[in-house]
Amino acid sequence: MFTFSGCTTALITPMTANHQVDYEGLQRLIDFQIQEGVTGLLAMGTTGESPTLNWEEHSKVIEKTSEYTCKRCFTIAGTGSNSTQEAIAGTQHARDAGINAVLLVDPYYNGPSSMEIRREYIEPIAKQFSDVQIIPYIIPGRTGTQLFPQDLAILHKQYPNVRCVKEATGDLENMILTRKLCGEDFEILSGDDDKTYAMMINPKIKATGAISVISNITPRAIADMIQYILDGNMEAATIIQQALQPLFNIVTVKTQESTPYGLVTCRARNPLATKTLMNIMGMPSGPCRQPLGKMTHTGIQTVLTNARKIYEVNPQILEPIADYFDVDLTERLYNEKYLSGLTYA
Repeated sequence: MFTFSGCTTALITPMTANHQVDYEGLQRLIDFQIQEGVTGLLAMGTTGESPTLNWEEHSKVIEKTSEYTCKRCFTIAGTGSNSTQEAIAGTQHARDAGINAVLLVDPYYNGPSSMEIRREYIEPIAKQFSDVQIIPYIIPGRTGTQLFPQDLAILHKQYPNVRCVKEATGDLENMILTRKLCGEDFEILSGDDDKTYAMMINPKIKATGAISVISNITPRAIADMIQYILDGNMEAATIIQQALQPLFNIVTVKTQESTPYGLVTCRARNPLATKTLMNIMGMPSGPCRQPLGKMTHTGIQTVLTNARKIYEVNPQILEPIADYFDVDLTERLYNEKYLSGLTYA
């Protein structure tokens, strides 16, 4: 049976200097991911900057991801919206492009209740596209609303193509309730890199994998950690989890910045820090689209500090980047010239 277990990478969308989608870079990133052992690829999630790509670009990135993958791993398309009709149109396109599954984020801003999310959003799509796997994506910190475990369990019972969730509530009790209500044949995927290990080893949650941001940078390490847990090799999994912790720290970078009117908190949210580090290391990435911009000087130093810690203590984790993209990581991580244009003055 089709399974979502393992490491799925939430692909960044590489851009050219003038903020156009870099399809050649996308193909290189996909080939790198598959070579390094990921089991799945997600196109057009939040990490892929789905809010700032128009639907024509959105659809083309999904098409190209399916084409470049060539069935070498399973593929997921982010087709969620705060409009059910938009989500239906996106799902239709993804199915026609040969995508295996779609990710439906809880509708943002207009704030439907959990029952409305189930009845007016997930159900119409699950019913119309019975041959497509449907993955609800629950991230209330971004959407301001939430599909609750009770409604998720109803969906799972009624629709065979709803048997997986991307869980990014950060609430372990919510995850435990999801497992209890949805049963053992339901797959829970971590939507937070820093919680994957805990979610997988918790016997009341038993997550089977992750849709990962950091695997854009370290696909082999994330995939190995997840597989070791699935195989019961906790010693090996724990070593990798501890080694990767510095990178988990940069999914969102929070700093205090000075203004003429006092200190303010600045949060560089995903995918800004990830794309910044990928730029520094010479991977296809490019800028983020507005309103995401650049990192502050303090923020980029946080990124560098954590990346250098990985490189100095566990260099083997980053070696695949040097080999595949033919870059000198010592030069790129320690020479200030590679920060040019990546930070606000």
